[in-house]
Amino acid sequence: MKKIAILTGATGGLGREFLKQILDEEIDEVWAIARNERRLSELCGQYGERVIPISIDLSERQGMERISDMLGEKKPQVAYLINNAGLAKMGKYHDFSIEEIDKTINVNCKAPVMLARICIPYMAKGSRILNISSASAFQPNPYINLYAASKAFERSYSRALNVELEGTGITSVAVCPGWIDTELLQKEINGEKVRFPGLVTADRVVRQAIKDAKKGKDMSVCSLYVKCEHVNVKLLPQRWVMKIWMAGIGKYLKEN
Repeated sequence: MKKIAILTGATGGLGREFLKQILDEEIDEVWAIARNERRLSELCGQYGERVIPISIDLSERQGMERISDMLGEKKPQVAYLINNAGLAKMGKYHDFSIEEIDKTINVNCKAPVMLARICIPYMAKGSRILNISSASAFQPNPYINLYAASKAFERSYSRALNVELEGTGITSVAVCPGWIDTELLQKEINGEKVRFPGLVTADRVVRQAIKDAKKGKDMSVCSLYVKCEHVNVKLLPQRWVMKIWMAGIGKYLKEN
């Protein structure tokens, strides 16, 4: 029986780092999931035949059915499920189309839950579920409110699932990084160079996440900055936290 890892959002900066490090584990194959076929092909060229490219749109149910069918046909042991795919956009509530709202909720919330349900029957003692949430899950964040709310959902679901899995040897961890230094990070907004407090590398986030998953933790926080942020939002009223957030992002917002 092959041992596999299933990785969504495989072609992004954090996804590629997860792919690189998970290949160092005792894994026969990594099912790399993303929409862009060309970038998936590049991953295969870089990392070899252990990478199985799967081009699907996680916002559509057909994509889930394809993964379910593949598991049913091949019957591997899923050693890792890494729900890394996610959509994020900064803007006011009216900047989001109905389609964008629907897609964001489907990818950020529905997809991780559905994939966990599909994959858990193929897991065994020592299998790990890593749901990539965010430090934005700790508090409401205006102007990224949809993203932050979806990540709060993912964090809550992951930690509760970890309790439900007690006794199985399978663990579920919510990975909650702050700003990650990848090429996808928007360096400038409306002519203003963006400052990212507590910026960390993708390598550091992934190493900590895998380490914490192996320890059976239900949440992974990789930097002192984010740990302090987590404590602060527990101590301060949320309306203060939102004012602090707004003071930090105010100069990047468009005048409406």
